[in-house]
Amino acid sequence: MKKIIIATLLSLTASAWAQAPAKVEVKDAWVRATVAQQTSTGAFMQLTAQADTRVVQVSSPIAGVVEIHEMALDKDVMKMRAVPALSLPAGKTVELKPGGYHVMMMDLKGPVKAGDVVPVTLVLESKDGLRSTLEVKATARPLGNAAAAAPAAASHGQHKH
Repeated sequence: MKKIIIATLLSLTASAWAQAPAKVEVKDAWVRATVAQQTSTGAFMQLTAQADTRVVQVSSPIAGVVEIHEMALDKDVMKMRAVPALSLPAGKTVELKPGGYHVMMMDLKGPVKAGDVVPVTLVLESKDGLRSTLEVKATARPLGNAAAAAPAAASHGQHKH
C-alpha cells in the first residue's frame, strides 16, 4: 500500500513540474503619481512570457478596483474599456503604456507620490489553465513624465463599475 501511495505522489509531483506556469519577465514597471483629490491612476510595464500566457486578474492594496484596460481609436474617437484578460504571446514583449493597454487603479485609498513603490499583483494563466501570481513593484513617477496620458487617467473617474 505504501508503494502505491509513494508512486502516486511521485507521479503527481512530476505532473506538477511538467505543467509549471510560464515565466514572465517584467521591465520598467511604473505608476503615475497623483494630484490632490485624484481617485485613479495607471500602472505601466513591459511583459515578456517564455510561453503563451494570459494576465487574467490584477490587484493592488492601494486601490479598491484594479482592472486591465485598453485604449483604442474607434472612428476617430479614443475609447477605453476593461478587458477580461491580456494575452502574452511566447517570446513577444507586450507593452502596457499610456494610450494603450494599461493597469487601471480606481478608488485609490490615498495619494500616490513620486518615488512611492506600489505593489501590483498579476494573476497569470498558462496555456493549460494553471494559474500563478507575479508580484510587481512599480515606482511612482511624477505626472510630468506621462503628460500625454494624463487626460486618460482623469477621465477614468467617470467609468461605471
